[in-house]
Amino acid sequence: MEIYCTRPNCPRPKNHFADLDNITTLKTTQQKYCITCGMALLLDGRYVPTQILGKGGFGSAFLASDRRIPGMRLCVVKQFQPPSNLTPTQLQTAQNLFEREADALAQLGHEHEQIPELYAFFPVVVPSLQPGQQDQFFYLVQGFIDGQDLEAELSQKGKFTEDEVLQLLRELLPVLKFVHDKGIIHRDIKPSNIMRRRDGKIFLLDFGAVKQITGTPIGEQGVSTGIYSLGFAPPEQIAGSQVFPSTDLYALAVTIITLLTGKDPTQLFDSYTNQWQWRSAVTVSPKLADILDKMLLPAANQRFQSAEAVMAALTSSPPITKISQTAQTTTISTQTTIPNFSLIQIILRAAFTGFEGALIAIALMALLKSAIVTGVITCVILTGLIFAQVKQWIGKFNLLIIPVITLAILSGLIQIGIFQGTSIPEVIIKAIAGGLISVATVLLFRLINTLLSLIF
Repeated sequence: MEIYCTRPNCPRPKNHFADLDNITTLKTTQQKYCITCGMALLLDGRYVPTQILGKGGFGSAFLASDRRIPGMRLCVVKQFQPPSNLTPTQLQTAQNLFEREADALAQLGHEHEQIPELYAFFPVVVPSLQPGQQDQFFYLVQGFIDGQDLEAELSQKGKFTEDEVLQLLRELLPVLKFVHDKGIIHRDIKPSNIMRRRDGKIFLLDFGAVKQITGTPIGEQGVSTGIYSLGFAPPEQIAGSQVFPSTDLYALAVTIITLLTGKDPTQLFDSYTNQWQWRSAVTVSPKLADILDKMLLPAANQRFQSAEAVMAALTSSPPITKISQTAQTTTISTQTTIPNFSLIQIILRAAFTGFEGALIAIALMALLKSAIVTGVITCVILTGLIFAQVKQWIGKFNLLIIPVITLAILSGLIQIGIFQGTSIPEVIIKAIAGGLISVATVLLFRLINTLLSLIF
């Protein structure tokens, strides 16, 4: 049987013991030691590591068997292995995080089937490779989930469909509700911490960054300790402020848009406008998009306040109330969410609106001979065009097709003499001018809005 040495940087960690191929011998044998470095191999006298699963910032994870359980139950052994350059304070913080995961699993794992169960937590003291010194390691043993995390699944199969992420939300939100009801914030939700077992069941992993939110006085113990994953953490967590259930909901929404678009969160967040620009990268129902946008709002009190509220929004029939992205720091909008168009899309749509509006105004003026009536009707039509763009009824190809058709019809009417005193070049020049004016106006308002958001 092959046993894997868990000492960090052991030059030859694989050890083979022919006598342990016999299960009876394996269950009764005394401690075995690494042939290369002398490290004890049977952890806590019972857990037999057989392969390494991965390494992280503070340790490694190993696949192991429990030789004292009938059937040699598989488990995951996590070893606390902080970097050697940490200060004593940083080392203590890192150790507290590791112990915190054990506490969370002890509290949650045996009560919820979608959270791995804690089997053991223990220290191991062994002679160091440096003469006259000792090394201390901490080990956490938890249930093994035979499957694949969603980060690996995304890399393997590609982008998730709307139905797939909806099913994921239906399975994960009840888990988060359970966790939050226990007074715990996970604080590190991301695709790599969500595991799909081979039978399709979803599990929430890695509680090393959990934070208690009940029974804890607000103060130093009531704020974030700066443990988070870049791109997934909301502003209050990055700032080191107090965290809330909506902190986890923000990270869950980032996880969902990552799975939908196949893009890294840093590619979906526009730091210039301080907004998520993900809608243009994927097509989903307005209802799901509105829910995700509300979960992604920068202020914790503007998001859904519980996983249960998100579940209710997913099952409700009418559109949800949402805070406007363009006035999210000051006002609350109960209207339909405005899509997060990119700057190029905004310019193209403004040019389309101005160009098409000028063509309509020219035609109406030639027919009605009244500037007031023409202005009123043109404004009504432009309002309809803008609303259709907001609802995304007018696709990007229609932005070119509609003006071309309108210009062709107007040119034809000029050619047959219906619109007298108007030439085709004059119409084109006025339409282009209308488009440029529209673009300039939109960019001016966008600049003013950006400046105001920076000031206030």
